Amino acid sequence: MTEVGETRDLDMVKLISADGHTFFVDTKAAMVSGTIKSMLSGPGNFTEQREKEITFREISTPILEKVIQYFYFKQKYMNSTAEAPEFPIDTDIALELLLAANYLDT
Repeated sequence: MTEVGETRDLDMVKLISADGHTFFVDTKAAMVSGTIKSMLSGPGNFTEQREKEITFREISTPILEKVIQYFYFKQKYMNSTAEAPEFPIDTDIALELLLAANYLDT
């Protein structure tokens, strides 16, 4: 995960939280989300596909950041033969995280 101002030469997608915070995420990691995958590779010529930029008007910065951490976690352990450790989730954000994960199909 990189912040604004860092290189965009790699295959990255720009994810923007409801608060306006921008995250540049590796496209392969972001494709862990069925929703993002559909937005970026589905039929049609939508802005999200052309610009590789998606704004989530209902997902706050801390929740989107945790979701992005999960994208990388899932990508790392997806084809691993080793057992994946438990992904840490604070109980105070569990409900919001569940709603975001449901929307993002992760």
